[in-house]
Amino acid sequence: MTMDGIWTLCECGYDTERVISNGNTFLLGNGYLGCRGTLDEHTRAHMAAVNLAGVYDRCGSSWRETVNAPNPLFGCLDCSGVPLAAGDGSMSSHLHELDFRHGVSRRETVWKVRMNEKAPPVTVILSTERFVSMDDIHLLASRWTVTVDAACELTLRSGIDQEVYDCNGPHLTRFLRQMDEVPDIGPVETVRAWTGESGVEVAVSRFSSISDGAIHLSAGQSLEFVVFGSVYTSQDTPTAAQSCLETIAKACRDGYDTVYDSHYRCWEHLWEGSEVEIGGDLQAQKAINYSLYHLHCIAPRHGKGLSIAARGLSGQTYKGAVFWDTEIFMLPFFLHTEPSVARSFLEYRINGLPGALAKAAEYGFEGAFYAWESQEHGYEACSDYNVTDVFSGRPQRTYFRDKQIHISADVVYALWEYVEYTGDLSILREGGLEMILQCARFYYSYAYLNLRKNRIEFLDVIGPDEYHERVSNNAFTNRMVLHVFEVLRLAVSRLSSVSPKDKAFVESIVDGPALAAFETVAQWIYVPKPRPDGVVEQFDGYFKQEDCSLDDVRSRLLKPNEYWGGNNGVAAHTQVIKQADVIALQQLFADDYDVRTVKANWDYYEKRTEHGSSLSSCMYALTACRIGYLERAKHLFLSSALVDMVGGGKQFAGDIYIGGTHPASAGGAWMIAVLGFGGFRLERGLPVADGKLPQDWKYLRYRILVDGRRYMVTIRDSVSVIEPMDV
Repeated sequence: MTMDGIWTLCECGYDTERVISNGNTFLLGNGYLGCRGTLDEHTRAHMAAVNLAGVYDRCGSSWRETVNAPNPLFGCLDCSGVPLAAGDGSMSSHLHELDFRHGVSRRETVWKVRMNEKAPPVTVILSTERFVSMDDIHLLASRWTVTVDAACELTLRSGIDQEVYDCNGPHLTRFLRQMDEVPDIGPVETVRAWTGESGVEVAVSRFSSISDGAIHLSAGQSLEFVVFGSVYTSQDTPTAAQSCLETIAKACRDGYDTVYDSHYRCWEHLWEGSEVEIGGDLQAQKAINYSLYHLHCIAPRHGKGLSIAARGLSGQTYKGAVFWDTEIFMLPFFLHTEPSVARSFLEYRINGLPGALAKAAEYGFEGAFYAWESQEHGYEACSDYNVTDVFSGRPQRTYFRDKQIHISADVVYALWEYVEYTGDLSILREGGLEMILQCARFYYSYAYLNLRKNRIEFLDVIGPDEYHERVSNNAFTNRMVLHVFEVLRLAVSRLSSVSPKDKAFVESIVDGPALAAFETVAQWIYVPKPRPDGVVEQFDGYFKQEDCSLDDVRSRLLKPNEYWGGNNGVAAHTQVIKQADVIALQQLFADDYDVRTVKANWDYYEKRTEHGSSLSSCMYALTACRIGYLERAKHLFLSSALVDMVGGGKQFAGDIYIGGTHPASAGGAWMIAVLGFGGFRLERGLPVADGKLPQDWKYLRYRILVDGRRYMVTIRDSVSVIEPMDV
C-alpha cells in the first residue's frame, strides 16, 4: 500500500497473497450491504462477496452467519481467446485504488497479449470504477473503459455471479434466474434465491449498457459501458424482485453521472460532520479518516433498531454477530457525530430484550443476560466450542457464551452514556428503563453473598481478558455490575422528576421494594481496590499466576496458530493477558482513579499485555494520554488506526479464520484522537477541550455535535479553540 494522497489508498502490482486481505482493505459499503474490495473478474475463490446486514442463515449444523448475496458486478474479458485477469502471464501493470473520501474503488490493469509469435503484442487497458451508493442503499454501480492499441476481438462475459462464497454455507437455495424487458431501459437480469433456514428471499438485478459477447475494436479505440446492480430481500419488502427492477430503472433513467454525484454528495455531507485533521503527520491524518471511512460504510442509517457486527460488513467472520465492540468502542464516535445512529444501537438491544431474558432463564437466572454474540432479535449465536485445537483438530470448549456476564452491563453503560450526552430521556420511556431493570435483576440473581468477608462477589466469570477463563471478582466486571445498579437509581430519579406522568410510568416499571433491594446489593458489591503500590488485581489470584514476559510465552508455542487461552493455553496460567482489562476499567470509570493509580496500573499491565485483540490498544492509548505518555499513546493510536490499512490483525484463532475489518479498532482510533489527544468532554452540557498532542503533530482539528449544534475544535500549541459551525 502507498501513502500517496490524503484520501487515496493504492496498491501497485498484483499480489496473490493479498487478495483476501484486500477484500477488507478496499471494502465498499453503505450500512445495508458491504461489497468486498475484490476485482471485477474475481469469484468465490477470491472471497468476492456482497454481505447483507442482518440477514442470517444456518446451513446444517454449522454456525449461523450472515448471508452473502449473488454478485451483480462480475465481469471478465478475453482477448482473441486469451483470458484477461489480474496476475496472469500477460499482465504488464496493475493499479488498485480506493478513494475513501467518496467510497469509490478504481482499478487499471494493462495486458500485452501476443496473438501469434510473429505479430507484436496487443495492449489492452481495462479501467473500472465501482461504488455502493450511499444515496440509495440498494444500488451498486460500475463503469468500464476498455482501450486497445491494435485491432482485436474482445469477448465480454459478465452477469450476476450466483456462485456465492460462504464460510459455512451454502445459504441460498432454489435459484431462479429471469430476464425482464423494462420499458425504455431494455433487458434486466434478475436472480432470486431463498435462504435455507427461514426462507428469506434475496433478489439481485443487473443492467448493463452493453451485451455480452464479441466486441471488435480498432487500434486506439475505447469502449465505455456502465453496470447497475440492485439488491433487496424479503426482510425489506414482500416484492423484493420488483423493487430491484424499479431501482435499476431509476438509475438508468438518471444516468451513471447523476447516480455518482448523489453518492458523492452523501459522502461529503458525512465528512462535514466527522472529518479529523492532523497537521504535521500525513500517516496519522490518513489513518484516522480511513478508520472513519470504515465506520461510515457500516453505519445502519436506513432503519431503527439496527446495529453493527464485530467485523462490520466485510464478511461472515464472527458469524456477523454484534458484540460489546459496538457499545463500548463504536458508539462513542456516532454519539458525538450522529446520535441517531448511536440510538439505533441501543434500540437494537432494547428490541433484543426477550432474547436476553430467555438466555438468563436458560442458565437459571432472572432478568436479562445479553448474548455475547448477538444475531437478530438478540439470538445468542455463540457456541460452546469457538476454537479448534490445532494439535488434535477437535473443537475446544470455551466459556465466552456462559461467563462473559459483563455484556449486559456494557449495554447499560452505553445507554447511560447516550442519555447523559444527549439528554434524550425518551429512550428510557421506550424500553430503556425496562432494559436497565432487567439487567439489574440478572446481576441480583447472579450475585454471591460471601458471609465470611461480608460482601457481594461475582464468581466464575470472564473479563475482557479472555485468556483467563472462569475467574472470580474480575475488577472490570464487578465495577460494571455496580454501575448497572447506579444507573438504575439515576434513571428512576431523572425520569420521575420530569412529570407526574413519568413518575407513574417509572412506578409501573420498578416498584419500591425492588429498588430498596437493589440499593442494598449495590452497597455490598466488592470492587477490588488498589494495593499499596496502586496496582489493582485483575481477578482473585491473578498476582499468584506465573509472572513471565510476553517473549517467554511466545517461546512456548508449538504451532503459530495455537490459542493462548483456555485451560491449556500458553498464557492461561501466567500474568500475560490478551487485552486491556484493568486499564479498560480505569478508562471507563476515570473519575474513580487518580492519575498516580492509573500510571501504576498502566506501567504494570501494558508490558504484560499481548494486545491480541484490536480492542486493546485504544484503552491503553486513552489512559496514556491522561498520564502524559503522549508518544506511547501515538504508537498505540497508529496500531488502532492502521490495522485495516496495512494489516497486522490476527487472521486465525486456532484454525478458525477471523479476518475482516476491525470497526471497533476504527472507533478506538477516533476515541484516542478526539477524547484522548483532543481532550474533549462535556461540562454542564457545554463542550470543553483540554488537548495535548504528540511532538510532531502541529495541530488537531475535529468536528463534534452537541445538543444539535456542530462545533469545530482545534488544538494547537496546547491551546484549545471551540468554534460553532453552521448546521
